Amino acid sequence: MFIGLTGCGSAAADLFTVTRTAGIPAGNLRLRVTDDGRASCNGGPLVEITSAQLITARQARRDLDKLGARRLPAGRQSVFSYRVRTARTTVAWADDSARQAPVLFRLAKLTRDVAKGACGLPR
Repeated sequence: MFIGLTGCGSAAADLFTVTRTAGIPAGNLRLRVTDDGRASCNGGPLVEITSAQLITARQARRDLDKLGARRLPAGRQSVFSYRVRTARTTVAWADDSARQAPVLFRLAKLTRDVAKGACGLPR
């Protein structure tokens, strides 16, 4: 039997940090997601995310680590560019990059959902 213990006041580990840049107003974002179910937008305070979002974030981190470091060039009609860093890898892509792994689509959606939901941002 395994019992996990954490010290009082210890910070949760980061799952990943996404930096999103955009050619539209209010589109730039720096999103940090932690393993205790919280996120920070643009350096603000940590706020709670939903349990479904945390599950998605944890799976995305596992998938990103398997995917490995890569950079996919943007297409001609890109609006958003993303860069995600985990403890093990960095991936960069744009919303219209060719040959995106499914995890990148899920991560872009999660980024938008957390920004609009928990962080209360317009995008």
